[in-house]
This record gives sequence, C-alpha cells and structure tokens, in this order.
Amino acid sequence: QVQLVDSGGGLVQAGGSLRLSCAASGRTFSSYAMGWFRQAPGKEREFVAAISWLASTYYADSVKGRFTISRDNAKNTVYLQMNSLKPADTAVYYCAAASRGTGWTNGQTYDYWGQGTQVTVSS
Repeated sequence: QVQLVDSGGGLVQAGGSLRLSCAASGRTFSSYAMGWFRQAPGKEREFVAAISWLASTYYADSVKGRFTISRDNAKNTVYLQMNSLKPADTAVYYCAAASRGTGWTNGQTYDYWGQGTQVTVSS
C-alpha cells in the first residue's frame, strides 16, 4: 500500500512558476513509476508527465519544455517544476504511482493516487 500526498499548488500569474511535490509513504518508492495528471473543470483527466523507476521522463506535448518532472528516492518524493505557466494550465493536479507496466501516459496504469492540489493561473 502506498499513500501519496500532493502539495505546492496555488494561484500564480501567467508566466510564473510553481513546484508541486508528492510525498509517498512506504519503503519501495524507488520501484514505482510516478506520474502527474491534471483535470480542469468540465474536462477529462489528462496526462502531464511521468518518470520511470530508471528516471526516464515523459511529457505531454502541451507542457514539454516548460515542465520538469524529477524524483528524490531518498525523500520518497516526486516533483513537478512548472515554468512559463499559462491560464490553460489551470487544473487540479494529481500525482500517481505505478508498480508495473509501461503505459505511463495512461491513467489506468497507475495503482495509487494523491488527493490533488489546485493550480490556478491568472491572465
């Protein structure tokens, strides 16, 4: 069982930055692939970024070059650094953990989810 706690969301102006964090419980964090997803009001959940247990990274085209996912296995934490934020990035952001599989852009691959953190970007 893994518990995930998302944090770091907030209100920021367009062009600004935020760093999201996701703290995981458990001793096997390094064996999980971690992902970030987001859901805007009235829209379906969408993939944002993922990092495998080997630290390979994957990004949605909409955030490539602006967002960076990283992990610190010693702290059981995954981060999402978000730069050059746009109003279109406004959403609730969720981190997720996957114990197996390779479809990191697919939410169904993930076994555990955080509670979400709100990111609001004003124009």
